[in-house]
Amino acid sequence: MRFSFKNLLSILFAMFAAGTAAGQGVTGTVYELADAATKKVPLPGANVFWAGTSLGTTTDAEGKFAVPRSAQSNKLVVSFVGYRNDTLRMSAVSEVEFVLRTAQSLDEVVIQANSTTIDRLSPIQTEVITSRSLAKAACCNLSESFETNASVSVSYSDAVTGAKQLQMLGLNGTYIKTNVEDIPSIRGLATTFGLNFVPGTWIQSIDVGKGAGSVVNGYESMTGQINVELQKPDSREKLYANAYVNNFGRAEINLNLAHKLNDKWSAGLLTHASTLRNRVDNNGDGFLDLPLYTQFNGVQRWKYQSEKLMTQFGVKVLHEDRTGGQVNFDPEQRTKPGPNGSPLYGFGAKINRLELFTKTAKLFPDQPYKGLGLVLNASVHDQQSYFGFTPYDGRQQTLYGNLIYQSIIGNTNHSYKTGVSYMLDDYNERYRDTTMLRTESVPGAFFEYTYNNLDKFILVAGSRVDFHNLYGSQFTPRLHLKYQLDDNTALRLSAGRGFRVANPLAEYFGNLVSSRTVVFREKIQPEVSWNYGASLTRDFDLAGWPGTLVLDYYRTNFQNQLIADVEHPGFLYFYNLQDRAFANSFQAEVNLTPVERLEFKLAYRLFDVKQTMGEPFGESVLLPRMMVNRDRVLFNVGYALPYDKWKFDFTTQWNGKRRIPNLDPGYDHTSYLDMPTDIAPAFFNLNAQVTRTFVQWDVYVGGENLGNYRQANPIIGASDPFGQRFDAGVVWAPVVGRTIYAGVRYKIKR
Repeated sequence: MRFSFKNLLSILFAMFAAGTAAGQGVTGTVYELADAATKKVPLPGANVFWAGTSLGTTTDAEGKFAVPRSAQSNKLVVSFVGYRNDTLRMSAVSEVEFVLRTAQSLDEVVIQANSTTIDRLSPIQTEVITSRSLAKAACCNLSESFETNASVSVSYSDAVTGAKQLQMLGLNGTYIKTNVEDIPSIRGLATTFGLNFVPGTWIQSIDVGKGAGSVVNGYESMTGQINVELQKPDSREKLYANAYVNNFGRAEINLNLAHKLNDKWSAGLLTHASTLRNRVDNNGDGFLDLPLYTQFNGVQRWKYQSEKLMTQFGVKVLHEDRTGGQVNFDPEQRTKPGPNGSPLYGFGAKINRLELFTKTAKLFPDQPYKGLGLVLNASVHDQQSYFGFTPYDGRQQTLYGNLIYQSIIGNTNHSYKTGVSYMLDDYNERYRDTTMLRTESVPGAFFEYTYNNLDKFILVAGSRVDFHNLYGSQFTPRLHLKYQLDDNTALRLSAGRGFRVANPLAEYFGNLVSSRTVVFREKIQPEVSWNYGASLTRDFDLAGWPGTLVLDYYRTNFQNQLIADVEHPGFLYFYNLQDRAFANSFQAEVNLTPVERLEFKLAYRLFDVKQTMGEPFGESVLLPRMMVNRDRVLFNVGYALPYDKWKFDFTTQWNGKRRIPNLDPGYDHTSYLDMPTDIAPAFFNLNAQVTRTFVQWDVYVGGENLGNYRQANPIIGASDPFGQRFDAGVVWAPVVGRTIYAGVRYKIKR
């Protein structure tokens, strides 16, 4: 630690010596002034860019923006669909205000918005998935929000429960810190089904950051961080309704309400109800391809904003009941024999979740660089589930607090954030006849320094110390660098440590749908990793076609990792890493706009992920990680007719080969050294959607897995689910076939 700290001080000293006191970029706020309205309303998602260049940004949820100055242009343009463009000729002014007015006729509308953007100012490689991108697919929940994203992929964890998992930089979603409005949300017991708990219509935008995240947000981020911003109480749409249905019988309805109570107070209500009651068994294996389920989900929130104070608070509630297993299984008669006298195999999970939250910020109008924020959250997650006759119940109670203060050192070239945090997790799990109790109490403190030289060079160096009651003090250093090579090219570098305590049963829930015996070979220790990364972003113009090229490489080295060993048929072994484990990730992505309203995306991703295994036999063998495909190619094209009257989107993904468990009943597994390897084949996945837009209505139809590719026999031993070979956890491709869906959206703006 001393050596790293000295190096960090040396870097900081060098940066101070090399820094200059040159002027800042341009910051400001974009408002809307619609029709005869006299009060300005912040306009999120507006495009701010320098005329004739691709250098720009988008406004945040409060309508604010910050953009570096351009050497090629002094005209700053603001645009938003349905509003007149506004242009200012900039001089030495560094803070401005735009007020957009609605277009008086359709021929004045200029569409500038892109479906996904790169956060140009952040030193962390961050892709912003906008509401426009989310509308390209059904996007019924967070797990279905990444279909057009090359960095994040989603897959089913098994063929029975319907649980989904993320994957980024070659590792599963447990290594991604997933927040909802900067509050840790999908973690612990919520890891299993948490992606299904955030409806797509609630989402305003998603920030996907790669590599080690900011120390302000905690110590758990290892491969990246995802932050989901929900629709706000003062949203531009005071009513948003959505209905969805597909050919399997899944139906959803969503209603968002936003009401401005007065100049300072606003209230918002987000509601969701969905269900699937149709029993589907297209592959004829006697098991439901999709679990039956019913979910009710809601958020009630309030917001207060004045010149010096902003606060939001609210409550979230969720209830979900899901049932899977054999087609004729009835959870009310789970202990009774089936038609042939043998018991039927069933899976069930009832989940109730309650969450209270508040976010408060003290504002300093005369010192906009200064701020004090407090985030508080309390949640209770209760789950009762079973696999056949095996029960698994869990209860997690969590308290979270984060107090953040930010200011400058001398001038705005030098700024910092500092504060304290606290996380309390109380776990009570019962699997079979074993009860597992654990209480984690983790107070912590952090400091993050930022040096910004005209947005051309940005350094963010941070560290935090957390005092874990079970595993002692943890030091987390992180460093991010961004250098603007020219107006169109940015280089980013990052490095940082991550630390997390695993929840084996919740994180490998899909492997419990089997006849495997769960064995903890030793006491599981926390996972610790170091992540290093580099990315290059280049805006270009190819014969008049504007585009963006993104290249990135990240490596994650584990000092300790939870090994979930499924190499042995009939056993699920958990043990600590004995030697090496790493994940290398390379990605190249091109976004191109040949003509107005036509967007192309082409991306290639390469993974090299390995871990040392063999502890059950006293061996140490470096093997490719299970269920991780080496290659992936994504192609997306979207086209919109003038004024977005019709929108067409098509996405195809090629998923390469991957290693899967060898479950040959004739193989006697006695060593990892000469173990035979099973490889799952590569396959394509095709999705498409067509949307017709009216003044207040959207009508859309689409399809997923249009090629109707399905994994043959996704459940091993389906004919004898209580036998020794039964295993529903080896899923590497779609289980259900082609999905056709339709839906409507209805909006009323302020």
